Amino acid sequence: MGREDEDLGEKLSAPPDFDGPTANRRCTDVLCTILLWCMWICMTGLGIFCIQNGDYRLILYPLDYDGNVCGTNYGGKNMTEFPYLYYVNDFSGGVCVKECPTLENLTDAHTLVTYGGLFQTEGSFITSEVISIADYSGNDTLQCTEALCYPGNDPERSFTSFGVNQGKGYAYYAMDTYEVLWRCLFTEEARTELETMVNPNGNNNISMIELTNSTYLKQGYNFWSNLYGDLFLTRYYILGLGFGATIVIGFTYAFLMRIPGVLNIMVWTSIFATIGIFFAAGWYAGDTAKTWESYDSPKYTEDEVRYATIASYVLYAVGGLLILLFLFMRKRIQLAMGCVKETSKAVLAMPTIILFPVFQGIGFMCFMIAWAVYVAYLASMGEFTTTEYGVGGYKISVRWFEFSDFIYQSGWFFLFCFFWTGQFILALGEIIFAMCFAKWYFSREKSRVGSLTVISSISASMWYHSGTAAFGSLIIAIIKMIRASLAYLQRKAEEMDNGIAKAILCCLQCCFWCLEKCMRFLNKNAYIQCAIFGSSFCKSSKEAFFLIMRNAARIGAITYVSGGVVFVGKVFITSLTTGVAYFAISEQLRDELYSVIGPLVFIAVIAWFISGMFMGIYDMGIATILQCFVADEEMFDDDQMYAQGSLKAWVDNHG
Repeated sequence: MGREDEDLGEKLSAPPDFDGPTANRRCTDVLCTILLWCMWICMTGLGIFCIQNGDYRLILYPLDYDGNVCGTNYGGKNMTEFPYLYYVNDFSGGVCVKECPTLENLTDAHTLVTYGGLFQTEGSFITSEVISIADYSGNDTLQCTEALCYPGNDPERSFTSFGVNQGKGYAYYAMDTYEVLWRCLFTEEARTELETMVNPNGNNNISMIELTNSTYLKQGYNFWSNLYGDLFLTRYYILGLGFGATIVIGFTYAFLMRIPGVLNIMVWTSIFATIGIFFAAGWYAGDTAKTWESYDSPKYTEDEVRYATIASYVLYAVGGLLILLFLFMRKRIQLAMGCVKETSKAVLAMPTIILFPVFQGIGFMCFMIAWAVYVAYLASMGEFTTTEYGVGGYKISVRWFEFSDFIYQSGWFFLFCFFWTGQFILALGEIIFAMCFAKWYFSREKSRVGSLTVISSISASMWYHSGTAAFGSLIIAIIKMIRASLAYLQRKAEEMDNGIAKAILCCLQCCFWCLEKCMRFLNKNAYIQCAIFGSSFCKSSKEAFFLIMRNAARIGAITYVSGGVVFVGKVFITSLTTGVAYFAISEQLRDELYSVIGPLVFIAVIAWFISGMFMGIYDMGIATILQCFVADEEMFDDDQMYAQGSLKAWVDNHG
């Protein structure tokens, strides 16, 4: 037995005159702080180099088939007056136009947009002003003739002609479009109308819709273009609801949880409300599908009605699964209340702690703005290359970007900067939270703990322990880089269709995923030790590891049950935000969207991460108070412990 205790390390002993987290701190893990600043300096230097040698417009603005950037004077021709790209073939080759055309009749099958300009035959009804194309007259490219592009003035024969070649040639029909980031994308109605004109009997081997869906930008044209368009149309809802509404709801939820007596009501109300939201959304989706189906003159396609019906069944199913899940977790949730109540007391004493995730988000957003600008300019440093596709005995040329080894390596470096900085912001926040809760726990006079405690914890953590946050976040960033490299290799293995390589890489990916989870757990507890005793990352990790091992059953059980309340809060905030977004978008933009599902998924993902920031306060509070309690037990006798009677009784009963 003595040997086992020795293997688990010595019990903690209180430093002389211990009265809460140490006040006499020193800077820890300074080398990692220096490395982090060096990385930021290198990133900034590389970013400035990219800005001086690149042009973001080459990435943001579309590129025509000849290598000219629409809307700029970059390339062989001045395209300043022609900012939009009209696609001519499925290889993403297109021409610059003054405006994306809007056609009341959806499609003019007798007007072709070609690499050399407009080509019109008898029966066309639009004028050249409707589609104003840049001057490509000096280019050595194929030109349309009746024989090459429109034999016999027959739309069906033109579709399989040499020039159009079912969307693989150098000419395509004038169609109704909508604009997304200066790209003119064909509307679904125009594509359907064109198919009835050029392939009325379905005699062609590949229908136009299937061809377009399978080859546009190499894959998933229909899905990605519609999703892209939906996200663009709902961009203000995504920003306003995904970010704004989630922050308001998350702040309100975290604020209310700190009020005594409200916790039980909020948790169980959140559970029933979450289930109710899914059932209400399921009923609404089903009722909407029935309404659409009942129209005498259908306004919505059969696919849209079917998708709405399927969405209704899925929402009902998720609601049912949540009922089963919460029934299974009911004892766990009830047990969790005790530990969360203690955390709520700490939050009640330090209300400004709820605001810190907002500042974290602002800090990360500032970094992301600079990072995104650098990456955009880096990508624009690529060189043009010409890809030729065989069409009969001729070649169709399309210009692409080709990236050098320097750009690829710089891209990996920027990715590492993103991982390390993002994890550093999270790690520093965890140290600050841990120090706040530790100061509250190890205070004999709880009334002396307040908002100033939060401010002092922020200053102490940033000044003394930025290096510890940098050390822990560096480990996570390295693991993430390894996982990103494995994901890259997995994609290559998919392209090569190598089954053995895919299996090995999949196993490695799982192993490193598990390693990342373990390191996150160890890091979090190391940060708590650092917040209490002011020790370095390695020493804090060692002490935290053995402290947890000596109290594994107790910490494991209480952490398990307390996580239920955090989970309920995240699900409730995400569900409420997504439910509000569903009704708002459906009422305002239903007729303009291909599907409301894409924007809702996007909003739900944003809401989940933001809700995690707010509920993370409670998650870190629970972990800190638990570790403070077991450290308190090891350092002091029962009559000297800092733990309040209610907390001690609860841990003894449920731990």
